[in-house]
Amino acid sequence: MAAQPVTLSMVFDAQQALKGFARRTDLLPASTSVFGANHDVWLKAENLQRTGSFKIRGAYNRMRQMSGEERARGVICASAGNHAQGVALAARELGIRSCVVMPEGAPISKVEATRAYGAEAVLRGDSFNAAQSYAHKLQKERGMVFIHAFDDPFIIAGQGTAGLEIVQDRPDVKTVVVPVGGGGLAAGVALAVKETRPDVRVIGAEPENAASMLRSFEAGKPVKLTQCHTLADGVAVKSPGDLTYKLCRRYLDGVVTVSENEIAAAILAMLERSKMLVEGAGAVSLAALIARPELDGPAVAVVSGGNIDVNILERIIEKGLMNSGRRARLGAYIADRPGQLSHLLDLLAGQGVNVLSVSHDRLAPTVALGQTAVSVEVETRSAEHIEAARAALLAHGYHLAD
Repeated sequence: MAAQPVTLSMVFDAQQALKGFARRTDLLPASTSVFGANHDVWLKAENLQRTGSFKIRGAYNRMRQMSGEERARGVICASAGNHAQGVALAARELGIRSCVVMPEGAPISKVEATRAYGAEAVLRGDSFNAAQSYAHKLQKERGMVFIHAFDDPFIIAGQGTAGLEIVQDRPDVKTVVVPVGGGGLAAGVALAVKETRPDVRVIGAEPENAASMLRSFEAGKPVKLTQCHTLADGVAVKSPGDLTYKLCRRYLDGVVTVSENEIAAAILAMLERSKMLVEGAGAVSLAALIARPELDGPAVAVVSGGNIDVNILERIIEKGLMNSGRRARLGAYIADRPGQLSHLLDLLAGQGVNVLSVSHDRLAPTVALGQTAVSVEVETRSAEHIEAARAALLAHGYHLAD
């Protein structure tokens, strides 16, 4: 199937077929407090799609092509979580048995959701690529039909329907930013946009720690990363597909990367200011637009999914608060005498710092006899506020600890 080209007519055909199954997700105006008052940004809210991500578009479009004999054999796929849920739901709707192989570190919420849609979920390997290798092994043993997560013309055409909706619903769009993992969404969206509106810029966005498409562009061919560790697990793919690489090379106007801190900050900003839950992969395009306000607007960021594990979300919020200067740990050495800790805390309170927790350590090797090291976790307003609190401590003679 991968030898078949992907055409705009296939995308239009998929759009008709998906009516009644996939939602035509809204284009929502982004909060100016996140992207800036002069930046006209809209969000293609695929996090509000059925199963919480765009993946059901391609999964259903691919599986509806199957013959009766193929449907009887059942389907199998590999996924970090979102493709798993898309395949599971599409298979249930079409009456097809499904098996999904997921990395052992896949978010628990995605594993349980996949099972809830009726699929058999098998955990194997420490990455998407390892899970995919095992899925191919199972596919041969069981005789099932393999549903690729991205490198399939009907998968790409299905994902491209999101791009059609963007240009149909926002005809004045000038820039579209789309997350890139294996490249199925980016290839489909870029093809649909460029074939209908060649004047619109389409930019791919990847995590710095999983920039397989950018590295492939630089090499002039698909390359495989040696490692791929990012909180954006939905785009943690070591290598793009052959077909997705060719289409992205042809249709994307460029690929930009964002750091893990930028992804975490985008998740936190969307949650706090736009009241929208976004997973790491879905936040990549948002982070790219936040970091690059020079991109022409109206700009659309494809928010590819919102399936984030609550445990990971808690860590992201904590890290995001630290990175944005909203939370900090201050350390100081004080005399081990009554009243000294109270004096330190009173000084911080005078700076408008809210103390969350306090810990003492008299026994650390760096602590002199008669002293204690105090670590204070605090809520602050900004990085400047943290520096002001530190300056106040230094001005009152405190020796600060790292």
